[in-house]
Amino acid sequence: MHRILLMLLCAAVLGSVPSFADDAAQTPKRLSVQIPVEMDYLLYLPKDYDSKESWPLVLFLHGSGERGSDLELVKKHGPPKLISEGKEFPFIVISPQCRKNASWEPNELTALLDDVIKTHKVDQDRICVTGLSMGGFGTWRLAAYTPERFAALAPICGGGEPYWASRFAHVATWAFHGAKDEGVPLRRTEEMIEAMQKKDGTPKLTVYPEAGHDSWTETYNNPEFYEWLLAQKRKPVAE
Repeated sequence: MHRILLMLLCAAVLGSVPSFADDAAQTPKRLSVQIPVEMDYLLYLPKDYDSKESWPLVLFLHGSGERGSDLELVKKHGPPKLISEGKEFPFIVISPQCRKNASWEPNELTALLDDVIKTHKVDQDRICVTGLSMGGFGTWRLAAYTPERFAALAPICGGGEPYWASRFAHVATWAFHGAKDEGVPLRRTEEMIEAMQKKDGTPKLTVYPEAGHDSWTETYNNPEFYEWLLAQKRKPVAE
């Protein structure tokens, strides 16, 4: 009799314990918020912009020295500098400015690109990103964030995490670095190139034997660089 009562008591106690199989203690929820993004940028449109239905786009990311709230600083190097000197390009150029003491954030750059695509005639199969120093790091990082978006990557004296390479190994890439760079060691770029090659990518690397950290001036002054950018088209993301 006592055994029967004990069995009934145990059954009653066990029956009152929540079923972990049903996971009744947890309720599924979803967060859906829009994070505001504010970013100043320079916009360049080709002089015959209205003559075509769509244009290639180049996103330029400056280095750490050009951060702040003065857009004139962005014109110190790269395409914005050349444009300010009168050079014309057959593509749209977007040159954002990073906030003081911040670094390039992929979600913010993605929001910028999304907005420009909505409001301008952009060929989404011909979007390229390039940057120098901090912008070189930003180029690698943005490519890992949205590898399906870009036709070409052109990071200059930057670096990243080699494991990212599996995400963008299929994207046409031409990297640049100075052999005597004491600010960002050449090895940082070499590691990314080697990681892409291990994932069957075919990136290009140009090393300037006598260049220090400034490996961007020669790159951005080279007409062949822009010819290469214009020749690239977006490829499907490798499975």
